[in-house]
Amino acid sequence: MDYSDSRKKIINEITNISSANFELLALAVFQFQAEFNPVYFQFISLLSVDPAKVRNINEIPFLPISLFKKYEIKTGGWKEEAIFESSGTTGQSVSKHFVRSLPWYDKVCKSSFEKHFGPVSNYCVLALLPSYLERKGSSLVHMTRQFIEQSKYEESGFFLDDFEKLEAVLGICIDQNIPTLLIGVSFALLDFAENFEMDLQNVIVMETGGMKGRRKEMTRADLHDHLKKAFQLRYIHSEYGMTELLSQAYSKGNGIFQCGPTMQVLTREITDPLKIEKINRPGAINIIDLANIDSCSFIATDDLGKVYEDGTFEVSGRLDSSDIRGCNLMVSDV
Repeated sequence: MDYSDSRKKIINEITNISSANFELLALAVFQFQAEFNPVYFQFISLLSVDPAKVRNINEIPFLPISLFKKYEIKTGGWKEEAIFESSGTTGQSVSKHFVRSLPWYDKVCKSSFEKHFGPVSNYCVLALLPSYLERKGSSLVHMTRQFIEQSKYEESGFFLDDFEKLEAVLGICIDQNIPTLLIGVSFALLDFAENFEMDLQNVIVMETGGMKGRRKEMTRADLHDHLKKAFQLRYIHSEYGMTELLSQAYSKGNGIFQCGPTMQVLTREITDPLKIEKINRPGAINIIDLANIDSCSFIATDDLGKVYEDGTFEVSGRLDSSDIRGCNLMVSDV
């Protein structure tokens, strides 16, 4: 089967994915990308891995995430519709994710969110993403903009640093019993919380991580404690995503993330990056994102964490040699 036919068949299977066929589909995607992704093929070759002999997920090589800073990671030859770029401090190189189809990305993001929270159209979506709005190529801004556009509430929108307006809109949503999602980077949510303490018991408050040098770094537990106290909430939600992924995972306040339909997480041994760690043991996080059919679906991240029997996972920090990432999770207590 040639490239076009193979891709079309796999896309159809990803669209109709279930937990029962995830591993078989992951192996099919691996064979496809091993053949048509030159950077991934070279990486596999350097490891002396024969793709034909890979029989299960644990044998699949995971591409180091740092290579997104150096190469165009593409499966097949095509012209991108967008380039998502990671944030970074001055002087740092940034990751670039070449996206073949924005409608495909939008579909995947919506599916990931709605698996856990129901139709995005039912929410008034209020976004506090100041540092990301101020630069180009943010996948988080693009995702949130799509959610805002899909919302049936005209109050939905971005709030750069207009906290007074955000407070007023939140008040309207609460008074009218409108289901509301307040999504924001950590430092912006903290800034808002310190200036406007409110009762947001009927609002989903979701942090996406990221202090970006704007505030002193803190554990996720401390961050959530601050926000819960200011907003009179029992828990704070979290989103786990990154520039190099098309899928997202979500936590409903307990620090345990659930993957979207096209995503699965493994951990690898820190001292042996080619060896998959056992369930319930800490390690470095590997991500399978089948939605990344046009780039690379098998990524070795710089995050540390643990995977549980049911496929959920937690993030406990970063590898020591990693660069600071703007759109990522902070170090948290284990």
